[in-house]
Order: sequence, then structure tokens, then C-alpha cells
Amino acid sequence: MITAIRLKIGEVRRQTGVAVGALRYYESLALIHSERGDNGYRYYPQETVRQVQFIKKAQTLGFSLEEIREILNIHQQGDIPCEWVQSLLQDKIEQLDHQIQQMITFKSELEHYRDRWATNQPRPQTDDICPLIATVSL
Repeated sequence: MITAIRLKIGEVRRQTGVAVGALRYYESLALIHSERGDNGYRYYPQETVRQVQFIKKAQTLGFSLEEIREILNIHQQGDIPCEWVQSLLQDKIEQLDHQIQQMITFKSELEHYRDRWATNQPRPQTDDICPLIATVSL
């Protein structure tokens, strides 16, 4: 009889570099699964190491834990989630493009204030905290 390799949480931590608290959190989100031994310890199947490594890689691409759970669920149902992953990635790229445009606009506004303040120092009023900021319109 062949017994499946079961790992304690500390061994999963050692092999993945992921903190025990994070592993417990992943388990609470159903990203990974364990079984309790008679001694009360959590035991993880060997595949957990691969799953945790996948989770960390997916996070580096900006995927949320909720998105990662959906990817893992698709995989566990026997499907390959790559098409869905590409769609998510495209959405992330579009969100970043929008954020970049907002940041460029904001940077331009800040440069405008900087340049205006460099040439035109407003006189402080009695109740002004900073006369420069007081000139900013809301």
C-alpha cells in the first residue's frame, strides 16, 4: 500500500517561503486544503507546494486572491483556465492604462501649481495655514 505524502504546515512554509499565517489565510479562503491528523495538526498533500507557488506567481501578475481562487477552481474542474487568465490580464492592462493617464494628468496639475507658485508667491492672510495651498481650487 502506497501512502500519500502529507506535509505539516511548517514543511510547506519551508518549501515555499510563505509564512504560516499566510498559509492559514489561504486555507481559510479555500485556496489550499488540509486534513487534520489525530494529533490535531494540519496535513497538506504534496501538491500544496505547487499550488502555493502558483498563488505567489499569480499575485506577482496582479491577480487578487479571489481571482486566483477562481483560476484554481476552473483547474480543479478539469478545465484549463488560460483563456480566462488572458482575459483578466487584458482587463488589468486596461485598468493600468487608465491609471497611468490619471497620474499623467495629476502630474501636469502639480507641475502647473509648482511653476505658478515659483513666479507668484501669494501674500499670507491672517487665517491661512499655507497661502500656496490656499490658492488651490477644489
